[in-house]
Amino acid sequence: MKRLEGKIAVVTGGAKGLGEAIAIRYAEEGATVIACDMSKLSYQHDNVVGYLLNVTDTAAIQAFFDDVIKTYGKIDILVNNAGITRDAMTRKMTDEQWNLVLDVNLKGVFNMTRLIGPHMEVNGQGAIINISSVVGLFGNIGQANYAATKAGVIGLTKTWAKEFARKGANVRVNAIAPGYIMTDILKTIPQDLLDQFAQLTMLKRLGQPHEIANAALFLASDESSYVTGHTLSVNGGMRL
Repeated sequence: MKRLEGKIAVVTGGAKGLGEAIAIRYAEEGATVIACDMSKLSYQHDNVVGYLLNVTDTAAIQAFFDDVIKTYGKIDILVNNAGITRDAMTRKMTDEQWNLVLDVNLKGVFNMTRLIGPHMEVNGQGAIINISSVVGLFGNIGQANYAATKAGVIGLTKTWAKEFARKGANVRVNAIAPGYIMTDILKTIPQDLLDQFAQLTMLKRLGQPHEIANAALFLASDESSYVTGHTLSVNGGMRL
């Protein structure tokens, strides 16, 4: 039997990169996946449904939530993956760069979870996976905004693991902190820097999207039934 058979999963930032890899992996394991993004989504899997959604738009999220519950009756899995970067040294970082990253990467996670988390609590079960970053654990020069959001996601993860299970519901909340993964977001980084990052890992290479998707599958499945409030580092042993 497939590990996510009969499950309804919502994945934000699902058009490409990690979100796309996670959506496809979940679909392969039997889940019906609603992949949300601000870009057009196209999947070969019949059980992946694309949905245009801005995670900073609370009214749109409420409409999305109502639509999913009306159509499918439940949400079993939420992956908060949507995120952006607007890098700059702190002394040069603009209000726009700071606010936009916090709105998408942190408030967007809150916006989705404050509807779906309580729904899972009422249903008595669910799994929430928040995508953090190695930068949220160790910081990084020129990424004060991004680091703040990804550290904040870990704080939300620990808080929600306590909140949504406090009355006995089997709602598990975990985070994944990827290292440098070969997605489109790395195309803006010079190759010599990517080579340096690879050398900072114990495995001497950068990660691939499917390796994050496999971690997200583990945390969504019953194989991690006794794991909650945890941040899983998938970074090849990287230290910034």
